[in-house]
Amino acid sequence: MLELNNLHSGYGSGDVLRNISLKAAAGEFLSVTGPNGCGKSTLLKAIARLLPYQGTITINNKDINSLSQKELAKNIALLGQISPLHFPYTVYDTIAMGRYAHSKGWFGNLDKTDKTAIENALGTLNLNELKNELISELSGGQFQRVFLARTLAQDPKIILLDEPTNHLDIKNQITLLDHLATWVKEEERVIIAVFHDLNLALRYSSSAFLMAEGTIAAQGSAAEVFSEYSA
Repeated sequence: MLELNNLHSGYGSGDVLRNISLKAAAGEFLSVTGPNGCGKSTLLKAIARLLPYQGTITINNKDINSLSQKELAKNIALLGQISPLHFPYTVYDTIAMGRYAHSKGWFGNLDKTDKTAIENALGTLNLNELKNELISELSGGQFQRVFLARTLAQDPKIILLDEPTNHLDIKNQITLLDHLATWVKEEERVIIAVFHDLNLALRYSSSAFLMAEGTIAAQGSAAEVFSEYSA
């Protein structure tokens, strides 16, 4: 489904990523590991077309540069490391933003499919009781769950997650990852996730790769890669 060939990317004049090539098949939950500053977050941003890059990124053999912004959003969703912002949107309306790529209009024109996707995301992240609250009034953990729910409501083919369980308690971590593990298999999608907790990564990942200084140092099964990383 997703393929990267000879990818180089970075900020300004310097490359952070060098010669990255990888494949992720439908149904695969792939983890990214490595020390701070090795390029994990940069990789996700390049795949999401948020950074310029050299090389190719394709989804089902189609170059992502040929996709419009809406088409890209139907294929790829990125949940990066976020900090609480203060703007007067409700939880429901924030999650509804994830349906933009699928909708012809905005909040007032959500159809039945949009509303079902939003309600499912609310339920998955245990947010039903908070759906009418302003996100500026939420705790850090609640805020993180809202943006995870918005990502799920977007219903892309590929989800990119940068430390997705950050700020979540263990119950919500397990609830989220159980759902994602089922989603990726049953819907034949792809997840690429940067994990801080290697125990969670080992439990949920079908494969993994280790990054070092902007390159791929090791790749294979999660057990093999994490064993090498811990050695």
